[in-house]
Amino acid sequence: MSNAPTPSGTPDSASPALPDDAAHPAAPGTTEQLSHGLRTRHLTMMGLGSAIGAGLFLGSGVGIATAGPAVLVSYAVAGLLVILVMRMLAEMASAVPSSGSFSVYAETALGRWAGFTMGWLYWFTLIMVLGAEITGASQIVSGWVPGVPQWVVALVFVAAFAVVNLWGVKHFGEFEFWFAFIKVAAIVAFLAIGVLLVLGWLPGTDPVGTTNIFGDPASLAGFAPHGLPGIAAGLLVVVFAFGGIEIVTIAAAEAREPQKAIVTATRSIVWRILFFYVGAVAIMALVLPWDAPELLSGPFVAVLDLAGLPGAARLMEAVVVVALLSAFNANVYGTSRMAFSLAGRGDGHRALTKVSPTGVPWVAVLLSVFFGLVSVGLNWLLPGEVLGILLNAVGSALLVIWVFIAVSQLRLRPRIEAAAGGADKMTLRMWAYPGLTWATLAGLAGLIVLMLFDDAARVQLVSTLVLVGVIVGIYAVRSRLRKRTERADAGS
Repeated sequence: MSNAPTPSGTPDSASPALPDDAAHPAAPGTTEQLSHGLRTRHLTMMGLGSAIGAGLFLGSGVGIATAGPAVLVSYAVAGLLVILVMRMLAEMASAVPSSGSFSVYAETALGRWAGFTMGWLYWFTLIMVLGAEITGASQIVSGWVPGVPQWVVALVFVAAFAVVNLWGVKHFGEFEFWFAFIKVAAIVAFLAIGVLLVLGWLPGTDPVGTTNIFGDPASLAGFAPHGLPGIAAGLLVVVFAFGGIEIVTIAAAEAREPQKAIVTATRSIVWRILFFYVGAVAIMALVLPWDAPELLSGPFVAVLDLAGLPGAARLMEAVVVVALLSAFNANVYGTSRMAFSLAGRGDGHRALTKVSPTGVPWVAVLLSVFFGLVSVGLNWLLPGEVLGILLNAVGSALLVIWVFIAVSQLRLRPRIEAAAGGADKMTLRMWAYPGLTWATLAGLAGLIVLMLFDDAARVQLVSTLVLVGVIVGIYAVRSRLRKRTERADAGS
């Protein structure tokens, strides 16, 4: 294998497939080490829990209202793209796990600018999401406890999850495991009740048939009431619901057996998530008309109400709170590890590489918690102004990250093969390389084209591109200042 450039731009005589930051969870040039307390079951449930959140519990009804029952096609297409992108990411992560994940791989494949851009884009995206998640959870809980201000509830949640993240990765993993388990159990229970409802096996119910899916002569509803444009619009609604699964590859660097854990976790997660999403939405589409107003206010509650279950609304409120808090907890973890990795590669303040005796990057955790609080404040103070602009920029950031993952895999696959001693000796491989990778890129390009023809999505796309441009600009300024300092030091 030929020498590959390291992030610093110098040849590496050892010729690793990926840089040293990926090979070792410690930041390069420091003695700081992350812990290795996560088990495979932690990674698996973290991946499931991160992807199963408010996007499913609250957003699925929006997808049905947008595309009709044909949203099932939208979910299938989006799910296929997620499976392919995750397979590429898992291929790279199983070769050399890294706390910087796709940021590290983009840096190795495309240059330092790409790693800087992807890392800080991801960090900014999750920071904005942190504010939305904690605001949503505190709004619900403050309604349960009259007289307690919403900001107090939010502050308690933020403080509690700061402690969980600072406690140690083993404790974080265990906490997140049970949070995710509650969400998964709720989905499984919903699917079981939904099947009984569809078959008419619950007391006082009859089989629902397929009228709501395919329509009948007396109804305007059909499988695709808005045609292909509706399916396309639905695709834009649902594609970002799968975001969060990439945290598995970030956490793999702190697993006890990283390569084995990432392979086991990713092989099972994507299929389970697709089953949960498609299964739940299929039940909603079977038992409720696609234009039912209940779909927008709470699709899960609407189905459980039809099943005649008392207290369904309060139960689902509790599940949504757990989903939001679980996602908040996982995102604090994800942002802190990404900041740690960036700082270790010289793309962030060196203080972010400081690690506690329990192996936690505590400065990076506190930074994420602080900006999470700032984001919460923006949610309350500027809901229709600055916040709207920032959230729009977040909207399609995931799509940009997926494109960079695919391009990085195209560039790095030959190096990984060479390091492994042949494709047949790789721990995990992307299917039908490079054809399927190119097909995935074509699918992502198609999504971008669709966004250009959708008013709301176009605003998101433009905002995201502006954000990416700002981050690249910051990198260019930092790079120029760094070179100027190096020249001054050399001349002194």
